Amino acid sequence: MRPIMLVGHERPITQVKYNREGDLVFSCSKDNVASVWFSINGERLGTLEGHQGSIWSIDVDQYTQLCTTGSADYSVKVWNVSDGKTVHTWKSPVPVKWVEFSPCGRYVLAILDDVMKYVGSVNIYEIKRDPKTHQVLEFVEEPVARIETHEGLAAAQVAGWSSEGKYILVGHKDGSISKYDTTKNYEFCGSLPLHKGNVSDIQFSPDRSYFITSSRDSNSYIVDVDQLQVLKKYEADCPLNSACITPLKDFVILGGGQAARDVTTTAAREGKFEARFYHKIFEEEVGRVRGHFGPLNCVAVNPQGTSYTSGAEDGFVRIHHFEKSYYDFKYEVEKAAEAKEHMLAA
Repeated sequence: MRPIMLVGHERPITQVKYNREGDLVFSCSKDNVASVWFSINGERLGTLEGHQGSIWSIDVDQYTQLCTTGSADYSVKVWNVSDGKTVHTWKSPVPVKWVEFSPCGRYVLAILDDVMKYVGSVNIYEIKRDPKTHQVLEFVEEPVARIETHEGLAAAQVAGWSSEGKYILVGHKDGSISKYDTTKNYEFCGSLPLHKGNVSDIQFSPDRSYFITSSRDSNSYIVDVDQLQVLKKYEADCPLNSACITPLKDFVILGGGQAARDVTTTAAREGKFEARFYHKIFEEEVGRVRGHFGPLNCVAVNPQGTSYTSGAEDGFVRIHHFEKSYYDFKYEVEKAAEAKEHMLAA
C-alpha cells in the first residue's frame, strides 16, 4: 500500500476522523488548527482556525454539515463544514479531551478533564435541528445532561454512542468501561474492569452493536454493548493509542508505539511505530504497515471499507488505500468454507 502523506500540521496529530461517506478526512493536532482533506487524493479542502490551544478531539455529524472540536483552550466549537466558519462555542471550566456527535446529529458529547479541582465529567450538549433539512435552528447553551464520574471509577478519557444513541459508553483512566442509558436520564447501567492502564481509544463497529478499545497496557478488546462482555482480545508488543474495526473485511487495525517521551532514544524500527492488522475472528496478527517515525496516536478506517488513515506524533497524516491483495486475503479455513458453499449451491 502506497500511502498519501498529508503535510499540514506542525505538531503531533491528536485525532483523525472520516465522514460517513468516507470522502473527507478530518484531522486535528496540538498546533490549534484542524484540517479537512479529500480522502481520494489527499488534497486539503481547508482549515478550521479559531482555537487558542491544542485541539484534542474532532468529529463530524452524519450529514457532513457540522464539525465539532474539543480543545485545551477550555472550549467546544462547532463549525460549518461547507465554509469552515465557527457557528457556536460552548465554554468549559477545564480543557475538553474528547468530543463526539450522537448518531442522530442532535447532541454532542464532550469529556471535561479532571484538573484544577474539577472532578471530570461527560457533558451532553443539544443542537436543535430541522427534522427535514437538518439545518441548525438553535444551539442550547447549557448542557442537557452532565454525567459525573461514578463512584469507584477514575475520570473519563474517551466515550462514544451506541446504535441510535441509546447508550453512552465511557472509557476511564483506570482502564474500566462504564455504560449509561440515554433513554433513562443517563442513568448508570454498570461497568467492566477491562484494561490495566488508561483507555486510550474507543471506536464502534459499523452497526454500533459492539466496540473496540485500546490501552497503554498493550491490549485491545472487542466488547459487546448490550451485555458489556468481552468478545475478542488482541495482544500487541507495544503500548496502544488507537484501534478501529474495518468494514467489508474481518480485520481490526491497532496503532501505537513506544511512549512519545522515549522516542528520541530509539530507532523507528525499535519504536514499533506501525499500524498492525489483526484478524477480527481469529485474533492473529496478519500484517503491519510501516511509515511513521513517531508513535501512532490515532487510526481511523473509511466507513466504505476502502482505506484507512493514521496520524502520529511526527505530525503527519497518512492515508492508505487498500489494494487487491487486502480484499483477496483469506485464511485456509475461510477458503474451505467458501468452496463448500459453492458445492452446496451447485
